[in-house]
Amino acid sequence: MAENKTKEAEVAVEATEAKATQAPVVSEAQANPEKFLKEFDWHNYEEGIEQVEDTKLEEFEKLVSENFVDTLDDQVVEGTVITITDRDAIIDINAKSEGVISLNEFRYNPNLAVGDKVEVLIDVREDATGQLVLSHRKARVIKAWDRVNNAHDTGEIVNGFVKCRTKGGMIVDVFGIEAFLPGSQIDVKPIRDYDQYVNKTMEFKVVKINHEFKNIVVSHKALIEADIEEQKKEIIGQLEKGQVLEGVVKNITSYGVFIDLGGVDGLVHITDLSWSRINHPNEIVELDQKLNVVILDFDENKSRIQLGLKQLSKHPWEALAEDVKVGDKVKGKVVVIADYGAFIEVAEGVEGLVHVSEMSWSTHLRSAQDFVSVGDEIDAVILTLDREDRKMSLGIKQLTPDPWTDITTKYPVGSKHTGIVRNFTNFGVFVELEEGIDGLIYISDLSWTKKVKHPSEFCNVGDKLDVVVLELDVEGRKLSLGHKQTTENPWDKYETEFALDSVHKAAISEIVDKGATIEFNEDIVAFVPQRHLEKEDGSKLKKGEEAEFKIIEFNKEFKRVVASHTAVFREEEAKIVKQAVRKAEAQAAEAKPTLGDANDALQALKDKMDGKK
Repeated sequence: MAENKTKEAEVAVEATEAKATQAPVVSEAQANPEKFLKEFDWHNYEEGIEQVEDTKLEEFEKLVSENFVDTLDDQVVEGTVITITDRDAIIDINAKSEGVISLNEFRYNPNLAVGDKVEVLIDVREDATGQLVLSHRKARVIKAWDRVNNAHDTGEIVNGFVKCRTKGGMIVDVFGIEAFLPGSQIDVKPIRDYDQYVNKTMEFKVVKINHEFKNIVVSHKALIEADIEEQKKEIIGQLEKGQVLEGVVKNITSYGVFIDLGGVDGLVHITDLSWSRINHPNEIVELDQKLNVVILDFDENKSRIQLGLKQLSKHPWEALAEDVKVGDKVKGKVVVIADYGAFIEVAEGVEGLVHVSEMSWSTHLRSAQDFVSVGDEIDAVILTLDREDRKMSLGIKQLTPDPWTDITTKYPVGSKHTGIVRNFTNFGVFVELEEGIDGLIYISDLSWTKKVKHPSEFCNVGDKLDVVVLELDVEGRKLSLGHKQTTENPWDKYETEFALDSVHKAAISEIVDKGATIEFNEDIVAFVPQRHLEKEDGSKLKKGEEAEFKIIEFNKEFKRVVASHTAVFREEEAKIVKQAVRKAEAQAAEAKPTLGDANDALQALKDKMDGKK
């Protein structure tokens, strides 16, 4: 009690002194609000143990609202770690009571210590024990999204940790949130090894946010492009035709190579890579290779730049030895084959064309592939040489003697030989006697007896045929051959065997419009006119019916034979009539009949011969 009185006295003195100096009245709560709030026993007040003056209570509530966090707000606040237990961290957020956070939420920060400032979110105002429950993880996520959104809006560069690969790109941790890094946004050049970026921290730019699906897309390429854009403007401004620049092979395609000139891409077309022919650019260059290239051309905006590699070296034609001339024998490699010939590389970048007509002495032209293949090493002779136009024609056949040189000795008219059927025409067959010596057999000289409409009916390509040289044109390099002349003409024999009026037995083979045909043998097919098919009884011969036929026409030149069945029995009738006439005449002479009787008898015989009854 004495102490209380002493305090009251001291207060009274202070009040008197304050009034004396006319200073404003300041209560204990106003003078030291933190001490006042800390010492205020809120529990005793709620339990009614201590009575508090209304003015003091109002002042307390005012200080609480001004100095403590409103635990009803769903906002992120900063707190201080005041205690760390085995399981939790106790955080002071300047509220009515301290909060608790599980240490699991601080796994990323194993060095957490008392006194550290951390961001928290009030998860539960009070649990069953009256403890304020906080969340550091949720606070980090909210703050992270705020930072990501701000980075997207302002274009701020952020750091991210590449966690792993995924389909189409990489997963990156940005402020604790997983973002997607497309493969196309990693670098300005194509990426061949994605794994080299895993577990690396890199700078990124947030390029897209989908709030509905909580998706974030970042780009590292955008940062590089921004740097390159400045370099690009500088490089483009200095571009000139003929300028030589160093570049790096960025991409290889079937039609050319893209070169990175330091932010500006140019194309070296496949034809500008080498003076020699190449099938694919990867025969000359490889990815990431450094090269010197020359600017050949570019468009007005300098966005399409045409580069050259081969132009940095001297043209091979200029290096071709001066003593190379027409008639020289050269060795080269077949690099390209076309239907009309083959291109031979006789020196690096120097090619000559061997036309198919110069591959063989044969006048029967074939495909160049029948003579050479790509990659073959062959010898040839220079036929023409134009250094100004850089053209050269070569010949292969000139390496062997011309077979027509002594043609009259090897193939005189009338000589017999064996050749190979090479091809057909509508009018005959081309037969090769040897390489470079072809002859023609006209269709009429294939067979003595068969009527050949097309040579393919008589033989096949590749068949061997015996031939006789019929005509020889040395200047025109032409041979006329015959096959049928290798055997005797059977029609010479048939002319005797099937002479006029000779009679032969055969069957009707076919009935045709104006008569029928009969086959006397495999060569002789005779025609029987309609009126010559009549039998003795007046009926007509039918197909397959056998009878005797008389040859009434035989033409060896046109191989035409005409026969008649009717003529056979008409001849017999004529013989009978003649005999009867002679007999009647003899009887008449003996009986001496009247002139009228004799005439009647003769008329009767004549009618019989004519078929009259």
